[in-house]
Amino acid sequence: MTISIWRYSHLLLALSTGLFLIMASITGIILAFEPIQSTIKPYKPITLSTVSVGETIGVLQEEYEEVLSITVDANDFVLADVLTREGESKQLYVHPKTGEALGEPSPQHPIFQFTTNLHRSLFLKSLGRFFVGLVSFLLCLIAATGLMLIIKRQGGIVKLFSKVQKDYFELRYHVILGRWFLIPIFIIAATGAYLSAEKFSLLPSTLVLHERVSPNVDVDESVRPQDLDIFKTTSLNNIRKINFPFTPFPEDYFEVALRDKEIYVHQYTGEILSEKPYPFTFLASRMSLVLHTGQGSILWSLVLLLASASILFFIYSGFVMWRKRIKNSVKISKKNADACTHIILVGSETGTTFGFAKSLEKALKKLGKEVLVTQLNNYQAYKNAEHLFILTATYGEGDPPTNARNFLGLLETVKQPNTLKYSTVGFGSTHYPNYCKYAIDVENRLATTLGFEKVVPLYNIDNQSYDAFSDWSVRWSEAMGERLDLPVLENKNKTLKLHEFVVVSKTEPNGDDTFLIRLKAKDNAKFRSGDLLEYRPQEDGIPRWFSIARIGQEILLSIKKHELGVVSNYFNSLNPSENLEAGIKPNPHFQFPKKAKELICISNGTGIAPFLGIIDENKHKTPIHLYWGGRNNASLKIYTPHLDKLHCEGKMKPLKVAFSREGTSKTYVQDLVAKDSQKISKSLENGAFIMICGSLRMQNDVLEVLEKITNKELEKPLNYFEAKGQIKMDCY
Repeated sequence: MTISIWRYSHLLLALSTGLFLIMASITGIILAFEPIQSTIKPYKPITLSTVSVGETIGVLQEEYEEVLSITVDANDFVLADVLTREGESKQLYVHPKTGEALGEPSPQHPIFQFTTNLHRSLFLKSLGRFFVGLVSFLLCLIAATGLMLIIKRQGGIVKLFSKVQKDYFELRYHVILGRWFLIPIFIIAATGAYLSAEKFSLLPSTLVLHERVSPNVDVDESVRPQDLDIFKTTSLNNIRKINFPFTPFPEDYFEVALRDKEIYVHQYTGEILSEKPYPFTFLASRMSLVLHTGQGSILWSLVLLLASASILFFIYSGFVMWRKRIKNSVKISKKNADACTHIILVGSETGTTFGFAKSLEKALKKLGKEVLVTQLNNYQAYKNAEHLFILTATYGEGDPPTNARNFLGLLETVKQPNTLKYSTVGFGSTHYPNYCKYAIDVENRLATTLGFEKVVPLYNIDNQSYDAFSDWSVRWSEAMGERLDLPVLENKNKTLKLHEFVVVSKTEPNGDDTFLIRLKAKDNAKFRSGDLLEYRPQEDGIPRWFSIARIGQEILLSIKKHELGVVSNYFNSLNPSENLEAGIKPNPHFQFPKKAKELICISNGTGIAPFLGIIDENKHKTPIHLYWGGRNNASLKIYTPHLDKLHCEGKMKPLKVAFSREGTSKTYVQDLVAKDSQKISKSLENGAFIMICGSLRMQNDVLEVLEKITNKELEKPLNYFEAKGQIKMDCY
């Protein structure tokens, strides 16, 4: 419920202020150039901290007939109000060491003048200032609610700057840019609201009131200002403004505005007649003006420019996200529910999971099924239902999406009239520690609830991979004996450039129905171990992916043949010298780490394939440890020639194997990892990389073991090493 409050608050605030924010952002971008233009003017010849006030007063009094005031502005330009020898009154930028005139202040450019008035008051005077101040305050709330949503999405404040899950462009960069520009935007909004409140006298006064002073009149009137100790010891960078005495009579005095206070100084003795620190409201007002406008800083002006531009992007991307959520929303009446045999329940925070649900719906309708697609929160009794599909994402720290938060409670109270077959598909990102946790919770609850029969094991999908979704559909088809024909998602699977390959050799399937096939490109195709070979069959056009091992100039693939698998059976039917066309998809995040001082490779089944090539690349004989899990020794024999060669060449340490179907005790690859906990923890601490390839179930089991190891041995969570890029995964 909490996440709904933050989301709808964020949305409502953005919708209500959108037009004002567009105007304020565009004018803010324009106005950001004004302080940049001012700062680059040649009116600061030296550093003011090297010049005393006395020096500057002395040279100015020699250069001009009379000096009325000296001002040091935000750019550290020295502006003097003087009376020249010719009797002219002028304001001049001067050299603080020589008194030389460097230039005169120029009026504000008409473009900046127009933009300033529009930015401050919309040309509506007080009414406009009120709206601008209100929008600034609401922008503070937008930033605050946005921060809460990002924290929730990332899984807590500690993970605020962890890697962002891959998603469509607008959503992904809404989060990424939101993290970087949150503070500048909040500063812009807060200072804008503060300055508006000040204009309406809603804040305490910033005036500094001095008590009446009575200077000593019995003094030596021949003393020059530049000879006063207070001016000789005060550097010019500490000054904001000095007003000179109106007359030479001792009753008049210098009014000096410093950075943090105002003082009155006797013009002949240098005595401080009155000293008043600035109130907090004055300092806050001055700081707000500098932070809001960028005066005196090119760097901060550029930050303000980028932050203003980012607001425009947030408005655009937020609108796209809102439209997608509306477009993906599913509303089906309860009247239709009892007529449906196949129920698809969806849990999605951003709406993207509904795209997968709609693809599944189309495929089921092709099979002649009556299908209902709805939210998990709408779960009810279904009179004629036969099969239940759960497609759900996970939000934040393993929480359910908003439209799924009531499902587990409903599961306890709603009784189905018939036994339902069910299949659960989880959506998430392996960059987050609670990968697909809610889907796991749902799967575990269904497995222990009477009246439900599992068809296929839980299948988790990383980063919205439609290819993985297609793979799940193949497994479901094999289990049910009827083929799902999923439509190809537009713009989801861009066709790669096709290369022609010739089959060099192929082994016969072993007892696990696994075989190896070697391919050689007939052109200049570029690939590395860990990249993916894409093949699209004519039957359905859905791409299948195979992890590549590069051995010399050839590709080695390890493929498991499925009974109803279109592509695996096609590859198994190929003979040496036959040709096929396929694409190469670069997979740079799963390649031999260049900086690796030690590498730990963990795999099961056909997941060993890329490691055969990665280890073959080990020319410098970096210590590489390979852990592999399979059914039995016969499962290993297909890889033995390659492994023996790599070991003899010194490219890998002795293989560590776990067999789950041999002997009386079942051993899995995660058991080997747990057994070597001290060694692995020490290696991780010393900068070793861990690469995992194989089934998602194995990946989850291994990650669970690694989490225990790092917490116990190193007192650090596993995501600490994930954030450093030491954990690399490519599972299916």
